[in-house]
Order: sequence, then C-alpha cells, then structure tokens
Amino acid sequence: MKKIFITVIAIFSCMACTHRSVDKRMPAEFVLGKAQLMDKIKGGWAGQTIGCTYGGPTEFNYCGTMIQDYIPVLWPDGYIKWYYDNAPGLYDDIYMDLTFVDVFDRLGLDAPVDSFAMAFATADYSLWHANQAARYNILHGIMPPASGHWLNNPHAADIDYQIEADFAGLMSPGMPNAASAVSDKIGHIMNYGDGWYGGVYVGAMYSLAFVSNDIAWIVREALKTIPEQSTFHRCISDVVATWEQYPDDWKRAWFECEKKWSSDLSCPQGIFIPLNIDASINSAYIVIGLLYGEGDFFKTIDIATRCGQDSDCNPASAGGIIGTVLGYDRIPDKWMNNLKEVEDRNFAHTDISLHEAYQMGFRQALAMIERNGGKIGSDSVTIVYQSPVAVPYEKGFEDVYPVEKRSMKRWMSDTAKLSFNGTGIVLRGNVQCSDKEYAAQVEVYLDGQLLETSDLPASFVKRRFDLFWKYRLPDGQHQLVFKWLNPRKDAKIWMNEAVIFAGQPVVAYQ
Repeated sequence: MKKIFITVIAIFSCMACTHRSVDKRMPAEFVLGKAQLMDKIKGGWAGQTIGCTYGGPTEFNYCGTMIQDYIPVLWPDGYIKWYYDNAPGLYDDIYMDLTFVDVFDRLGLDAPVDSFAMAFATADYSLWHANQAARYNILHGIMPPASGHWLNNPHAADIDYQIEADFAGLMSPGMPNAASAVSDKIGHIMNYGDGWYGGVYVGAMYSLAFVSNDIAWIVREALKTIPEQSTFHRCISDVVATWEQYPDDWKRAWFECEKKWSSDLSCPQGIFIPLNIDASINSAYIVIGLLYGEGDFFKTIDIATRCGQDSDCNPASAGGIIGTVLGYDRIPDKWMNNLKEVEDRNFAHTDISLHEAYQMGFRQALAMIERNGGKIGSDSVTIVYQSPVAVPYEKGFEDVYPVEKRSMKRWMSDTAKLSFNGTGIVLRGNVQCSDKEYAAQVEVYLDGQLLETSDLPASFVKRRFDLFWKYRLPDGQHQLVFKWLNPRKDAKIWMNEAVIFAGQPVVAYQ
C-alpha cells in the first residue's frame, strides 16, 4: 500500500489551480496530522459561515442576471455578529447541517434515517421548497426516501440538500464514496435526482479538499460521483469545458451556463419567471466561483456571489470548500476577524456554536476514517483514499413539461373548481387562520373521483408548501373540485396560481 504525507501536498501553492489539472493516480493512503485535520474541518465550517454572510444581502435579488462589478458587496466590521443579532435565519445553511451533525453525535454513525427525518421535521425553524415539502410529508407519515421523491415532492430538483450537504464531506475526509453514502441516507429525505446530486457533488468536493489543493482536480474528480447521463453532470461538465476554453473570463462561463441551463422546469414557483432555485445551475455557480477563484478565498466567494440567484448559499458552499482546502489558519484575517466574534455563540434554533461544531465534526471524521479502514494514531490519522464512484442514476420529473402558469388570486369558498388540459398540475397557495393549530380539511376530486383528503395547516412551520399537485395524468381535459370540510370564520384558503404540465415540451417558435 502506498502512503503519502499530506504535508508534502501542502507544499504546492494553490496557484497551481490556475493550470489545467490532469488525471493523476492518487496514493492508496494519506497520513494527516490531527492538528491539520482539525484545521481543515474548522476551515470548512468557517468558510461556509463567511460565504453565507457575504452573499446574504444579495440572495435572489439578482435572478437571471449577474451582479455587476460596479455594485459593491460589503464586508463591514461586526458583520457576522450583526446577522446573528438581527437576522439569524440567514444561517439556515449551517443550522440545518447541524441538525444532522447533532443526530450523528448523539446516536453514532449508524443512526437510522428516521432519526434524521424526525429531527429535521420537528425542528422549530422555518423551511421552504423541497425541505418544507419533505417536512410536511414526514409529519403525515410519508417517510424517506418517499418524502423526497418527485411524485411526492414538487421541489425535488431544488437546491435544498445541496446547501445542507457540507457536513457529509467534512466528516468524510478523502472518502467521497463514504460522503455519498451519508448523502444517500439524508439527501433523500428532501430531494431526488438532480436535486439530490447537488448535495452528493458538494459533499464529494469537500471530501476531496482534504487531500488536494488542486481546485480543478477537485471539481472534476468529485463529478465522478454523479452519473454522466444526468442533467446535473452535463451542466457541470459544460462549466468545466467553458473554463478550459476561457480561463480568464468567469462572465463568459456564466453566460454560456445561462444560455443552456437556466430553464427551471420543475419548481412551481420558479417556472416562467427568472427565479431559479434548481440545484444544477446553482451548483454551476459554485463551480464557477471555485475555478475562476484560483485558490483565492475572496475571489472564490465573490464570483460565486456575483453569479446571482441563491447567492448566499452558493458562496457558502464555495467558501466552505476553499476553506477546507486552505484550512482555518490560512483564511485571511479580513474575513476571520468578524467570524471570531461569534464562534462561541450558538446558531439560531440550536445549542451548538461554531466551536462546538468544529469538535463534533472532528469526532465524526475520526469515526468515519476508522469505519472505512483508516487508523487513528496519537498525533495523526491514516486515511484510506476512495476513488469516486458514481451513485445510482435517478431521473425526476420525466416527461413533465410546464405549459401554463395560471393566476388564480382568489379565496377558496366551500367548493372550488379548476379545469385544465394537460398531464399534471400544481396548485400554489396557503391557509391563513388566527389559530395556528388549525388545519383545513379539503377533499380533492379529480374527474369526479375522490383523490385525497388534504390536511392543510395554518402554521407556517407545518404548512403544506403547495396546496395540491398531481403528475402522470392521462393527457387531456381534467377537472379538479375542492370541498372544504371544516371552514370557519377566521380561516381562509388562498389559491395563488396553478402550474399546468404536459407530456411534451411546447416549442414557442416552429
């Protein structure tokens, strides 16, 4: 068995990231000092927190456009502390990670998926998109992986697990397949297909950041965990190819990505508007930040932010990955001074601080190293390197194409009807009531047959993210009838809009 000491790799400057990386044969084992292992774990958590804060004010303010150079993205003194004090919900990227980290810490590496699902579903923080759809499913008895499957979750291709997968890579240093196994268990709680692949890929990049400083190699090697026939793989491959052709022009990479991959065909909210919370294109922005950032912490998070869309989550992931490459001690003081003000403060909705997250991540990494054939010494660890292997192929939203977004903008009466022509529909809306324990009971009839009796909570935390959806209907004319079984004077059901799907795409210009 060949071994290599990670300190040898660290001699090489990250300036090597500016050159084309080539396939290289990795050693079977890496020996890493415990102090260096901790430094990289800390760098990952620190970089994620800094990147999230840096992009926080721009989140979804720039949809379908980049943030131009003349627009400043600020970093004033006390910035992270300000968010802790005034808008702690910004850090959902991190406190959601910590939900899963905490389960591992309490129950060990073999914790059952239901433990993660229930911890996530019963937490008191607000959720959106695939996460909230999964929470509702779990609270109503639809457990993972069904809770994240696209037939049960209209947001299954969204970014949700991608922003939460950092922990999977940080606890799996040099072991991307072990990270993928963690993602298989937890990522399917809320996502499927390309949405799941976003988290698998991010986790793999974190994992590989422990054993190489070559950003281009990390990006390419991690992509081997994703099936080549998937949309996600093709999207990221295109970004890499554009970077190879235009290595000094991140805007060209952004533009080429927009031309080919900016259509959100599944998320009901983003369809027909510039908003795009799809995992594939937001992962592409992470990769653009990493490749064009050339190993520089600021350039990496700045470019990932300026790509727009989910521009706090993307620099959070990019910042965490480059933070793992660099290690905590090599992140410049400009960024660390703000971070160090809050390291001993708990994140919102948790009793875990960054200092505690570092320790928990370190313990879990040691356990994973040992679980996967490595050895724990007094001052060092031996990691058995894993060459990335593709996870199983999943295709969500197959033959589902949006053809109409119909504005409803009305309150549901005791009975409501909706006719449409197509093979699927999602009805967006919400329930409002002064009593947050109230849940509207609604019978849903499709073409005269009772399809379901929906439980629609007024509680924002427990809400059904979409009022109703159904895919894979026979192509043709359909009628939905809604019968509200328990109306009351202080309750309302808002029908916002309906997204209608067909079995084949509509071509605007023949």
